[in-house]
Amino acid sequence: MTRAVAVVGPTATGKSDLGVALAERLGGEVVNADAMQLYRGMDIGTAKITAAERRAVPHHLLDVLDVGETASVAAYQRHARAAVEGVLAAGRVPVLVGGSGLYVQAVVDELEFPGTDAGLRARLETELGEVGAAPLHERLTGLDPVAAASILPSNGRRVVRALEVIELTGRPFSASLPRPGPARYGMVLIGLDRAPAELDARVDLRVERMFAAGLVEEVRALADQGLRDGRTASRALGYQQVLAAIDGDHDLAGAAEETARATRRFVRRQRSWFRRDKRITWLDAARADLVDAALALVRP
Repeated sequence: MTRAVAVVGPTATGKSDLGVALAERLGGEVVNADAMQLYRGMDIGTAKITAAERRAVPHHLLDVLDVGETASVAAYQRHARAAVEGVLAAGRVPVLVGGSGLYVQAVVDELEFPGTDAGLRARLETELGEVGAAPLHERLTGLDPVAAASILPSNGRRVVRALEVIELTGRPFSASLPRPGPARYGMVLIGLDRAPAELDARVDLRVERMFAAGLVEEVRALADQGLRDGRTASRALGYQQVLAAIDGDHDLAGAAEETARATRRFVRRQRSWFRRDKRITWLDAARADLVDAALALVRP
């Protein structure tokens, strides 16, 4: 029996539709792995699957946060693993679906999330502002050369986080990095992608349809609910561009153009992230027999 499946890959490839189709055929339930679809009311701009499109397949971890709340990968890991294990305990197949790479990794890998300390973080960030990232990276190299080798010397934010974890835990930061190995739950990882030019065109069309479907009105309503104060939600693609337009930084036509450009850049980063994981088997999302091809990968 198939134990668990993940459908991952860039935005606008058709992951949600394939996830539902696989859940229907396998007797499964979908677990969301899209960070922005955790938020209630962020529907149009995240292309959140509608109730009708879910076709009665149960979905977990959609609409669980208010826009003013900050999404936490550590909290997501706890809730997503509980959801996956609940589906398994019911004798059904969990289908993890989403393009947020770290969120997927938090479920399938042995990934730890050490705590944080506001005072320590502030001290390190002050030092970063005073001396720059290079001296802090040099210190990290002496404390944890493995972590230092994986972090660019110019990435001050990551260097500060690594030093914070070392000081808090007394352990190397690299001990909390993902350890390669078989995917948790025996999960079969399926990647969806399309030819870059085709995917760029799909992104442009998706953005055009989002604005036509009322994205601006959705953002205005969420702004009244605290969207601007949400450290995570306010940075979502489309939402940050519309907020900027509402605040007078540019017009709505410019917001749509910038949303499309930013989404195309994001697609390239997603592709790069997921392509590093050699456990993923990739399928062309444009193939006519996509569902059957995916089933062939997950059925023993």
